[in-house]
Amino acid sequence: MRAMHIKLTLAGIVLIAGVTYLAIAGAKSGWDYHLPVDQFVTDTQYRTQRVRLCGTVDAEGLVSTPATLTASFSLKGDKQRVPVVYHGVIPEMFQAEREVVVEGRLNDAGVFQADVLMTKCASKYEDEKMHKNPAGGAPVRTAASPAVGSAS
Repeated sequence: MRAMHIKLTLAGIVLIAGVTYLAIAGAKSGWDYHLPVDQFVTDTQYRTQRVRLCGTVDAEGLVSTPATLTASFSLKGDKQRVPVVYHGVIPEMFQAEREVVVEGRLNDAGVFQADVLMTKCASKYEDEKMHKNPAGGAPVRTAASPAVGSAS
């Protein structure tokens, strides 16, 4: 009886440890992580890895060709820039001065080769004061801010 109790206890500990490991590994893979441009440029450990970069599309040098599914631009951070060439479907909201996230890796020529391009939706981050009545009254309802409880 004593040997059976020890075996069951050890099996329970192994089972709990396995479930805990799988839960932690699953949570880590679900995190949405991206590097700011400045950190990518200054930290050489990322140069050979596949990474997600976040920055603003520089208006200077932006060439977007939807017909050939390519875009080349500079992704700028606070102080640094990274040249990017993207191959794939170009999002409708892709434009100069828009925040984007690109995923890929740096090639030998120092150009970031991206195969994923995601634009950040500016309307999600608009300031609440943009929808206030200029006369100082109640906020003005716009298409972007429907009334509470409305079906639209």
